[in-house]
Amino acid sequence: MAHSNLLPGRVRKALRSFRQTGDHRTRLANIGHLLTGNFIGSLLGLAAFALSARALGPVDYGLLAMIYTFVRVVERVVSFQTWQPIIKYGADLQHPAQRGDLRMLLKFGFLLDLASAVLAFAVAVLGALMGAYLFSWPAETTHLVIAYSSVLLFQLTGMPTAVQRMAGQFRLVAYGQLVNSIARVGLCLVGSLMMAGLPYFVAVWAGTQALGSLIMLGLALHTLRRQGIHRLLTASVRGVTQRFPGIWGFAWSANLSLTLRMSAQEFDTLLVGALTDPAAAGLYHIAKRIGRVGQQVGAQVQAVLYPDVTRLWAQGRVGEFKRLILQIEGLLFVASLVGIVAIAVLIHPLLLWTAGPEFLGASSLVVVQMVAVAFVLCGSAMRVGLLAMGRQHDVLRTVVVGTIVFFAVALLLIPTIGPMGGNIAHIALGICWAGGLSFTLHRALVHHQTARPDPLDLPRDTALLVSKGA
Repeated sequence: MAHSNLLPGRVRKALRSFRQTGDHRTRLANIGHLLTGNFIGSLLGLAAFALSARALGPVDYGLLAMIYTFVRVVERVVSFQTWQPIIKYGADLQHPAQRGDLRMLLKFGFLLDLASAVLAFAVAVLGALMGAYLFSWPAETTHLVIAYSSVLLFQLTGMPTAVQRMAGQFRLVAYGQLVNSIARVGLCLVGSLMMAGLPYFVAVWAGTQALGSLIMLGLALHTLRRQGIHRLLTASVRGVTQRFPGIWGFAWSANLSLTLRMSAQEFDTLLVGALTDPAAAGLYHIAKRIGRVGQQVGAQVQAVLYPDVTRLWAQGRVGEFKRLILQIEGLLFVASLVGIVAIAVLIHPLLLWTAGPEFLGASSLVVVQMVAVAFVLCGSAMRVGLLAMGRQHDVLRTVVVGTIVFFAVALLLIPTIGPMGGNIAHIALGICWAGGLSFTLHRALVHHQTARPDPLDLPRDTALLVSKGA
């Protein structure tokens, strides 16, 4: 019985200290800004999808969803997510004397973003041409896929993301990107009133997505100017791997881990469409869009938490590191339960008022999708903790196992029970994800504590001896 009360007691204690600490209140405020901005953005995104769905109907909307998903898959597979290595190696470069190193690191990230954008566009165009040849796509579909793929040339968001997160400009990030969401809703409303066809909505979604990326880049450059960092492109990147040893390995490992995760989260819509039909893919995509509102919680928590836990680990403050991760996981667990209950109660009227009665079949898909999202949410803090510890390979192994399980379950169930099979596969992935990260983080911390006791975790007299090197 004592063991059964241990975890809840620790969570309650952690949450009390969370409320009483100024740094934690700042984190909560930053998370609140990001969640507010992303919640508004998600609502606007749902409004744009609802207007598109009403105007196009299930079949054409399913085609739009598959084109959109195809481009996202290519972007996720090819991009390096350079914000992760930039934050990992740049979080402690706060002193003015280190500004040259920071400029080198940021330029390295920007060049990597640029190369990834060009490569992603080339891969997407080649993929579209191969798809047209292998599956006899109509010429109009091929042209639409290539047109939408042009948005990849503007996906230069890795370095800007790192700049804003390290600077703590979460309010600017949260509300600065709503411009393209508002523009998208307005243009989709115009298209709905004009009874526009699929090409119009493809142009709207591609154009506003490119606008969002350019806004993000502009805001990051503005933040750098305020910090006194100018002429970023004139910085030399010669010797960057010597100055930041292991950066290429970290970048490749982090990119491969995210690619595998995104293959399950993005490729699934294409898989449903291929194994069923575009209309089923449209219903599934509606469920995914609503579930993505919940996923934003985990994404924004990681955005705020990653620089902080990286600094704590680098400074050897392991006790604070562990408590912070436990606090965040407790909050995410509570938020997940609230989200599942809210969706179960509200989903039927929500679909009826937005996408319309033709999409009510997605209601059960959304509820099951939210259960899967809950499992993924509960691994958010543990993931950034492992990355801060330099355990990206452990994260990668967990992702590999989860991805294999996902595709095995999806390929088995989607042909049998349709889109619901994809959602059940996501639950299987989430269980592997949360369970694997929990086990790996616990083992890593035990190994670290055995190798080098943390003064913050020792009795006071012993801690003084350790801190003095006795």
